[in-house]
Amino acid sequence: MFAQDKPPTMPPSKKTTLVVPPGPRLPPNQQLVAADKWPIIGERTPAAGLLRELRIHGLVDSMQAWTIAELAELPQTTLQLDLHCVTRWSKFALEFSGVLLSDLLELVRPQASAKYISFIAHSDRRHSTSLLLSDALELNTLLATHVDGHPLSVEHGGPIRNIVPLRYLYKSVKWLTEIELLYEDRLGYWEAESGYHNTADPWKEQRYLAPTLDRRAAAKLIESRDFSGHDLLSIDASQRELNGLRARAALLRNADFRRSQLQRSDFTQANLSNAHFEQADLRGADFSGADLEGACFSGADLRDANFSGSSLFGASFFSGAGESYLAATIDSSTNLPASSLPPLTPEQLDFVEQCLNRPSQ
Repeated sequence: MFAQDKPPTMPPSKKTTLVVPPGPRLPPNQQLVAADKWPIIGERTPAAGLLRELRIHGLVDSMQAWTIAELAELPQTTLQLDLHCVTRWSKFALEFSGVLLSDLLELVRPQASAKYISFIAHSDRRHSTSLLLSDALELNTLLATHVDGHPLSVEHGGPIRNIVPLRYLYKSVKWLTEIELLYEDRLGYWEAESGYHNTADPWKEQRYLAPTLDRRAAAKLIESRDFSGHDLLSIDASQRELNGLRARAALLRNADFRRSQLQRSDFTQANLSNAHFEQADLRGADFSGADLEGACFSGADLRDANFSGSSLFGASFFSGAGESYLAATIDSSTNLPASSLPPLTPEQLDFVEQCLNRPSQ
């Protein structure tokens, strides 16, 4: 059966289901965005020629495709859930509506050999992600067309986006056009290109895979003080004297620079998403144009540091409370342009504005 055919009879529509996390509502080291914000991460528009339909193929008995209108005729399910981005921001209580993956799979009848499922986007980078088929079903994966009663906007993945509750948001692909059932796993874009963890459980902080370098190779690079252009996922450069480090355009996702000396270091255009700079000496460091999404600067000395043109979604400049409170040193010499600050959570924004003696927006 293809899109022009009439879909089989399905059971009655389902009611709203509240998705409850297995532990505390906010996963470790996540921060809540403002109630009226939903940060846009990654590509903002699909590739040219986006079709308003969804196709399922691979290890199924009946390859099928549905237009948006045909999906709307199938039983609709609403899931109320929280979003958790790998770059450390979370948003509570969104209601996504659409068709449960389990309902669509009843129509295509997966073969016994199907062990994995791949979700494929219509994007310039052909984003995709994969899950164990059993996990995708157990987690109540939804093929969403609406959020809070409105059609999904294009920048947030409309017209169709798969939503995987209780997993980091990179498992929920924008502009979903294909679903393929597989016998062997096929890593998606973020997992294969950026080293993101393939399971992506926020409560276990499964953000990244193992480091890309062994200890010996990492030690040689650290000794050279030149990371420029290198891909150094999860490198441990903590508690080092690295003043003047050259790291222009380096890929330093999840890098550990805690308590290191990094005065006048060059991080321009570097990818430092989820990097750790707690209690580092970063006086005079240059982060201009850097990706600092999810980076932690708690307790760091940021006097004379330059953040012009940097991306700060989910970044933090203080953490903890009471005796465990740890705050960055920021003053008027720190170049933190007002245009870079709106992506910060309200608490982080208030802290930075107070340090810079600017009124909060």
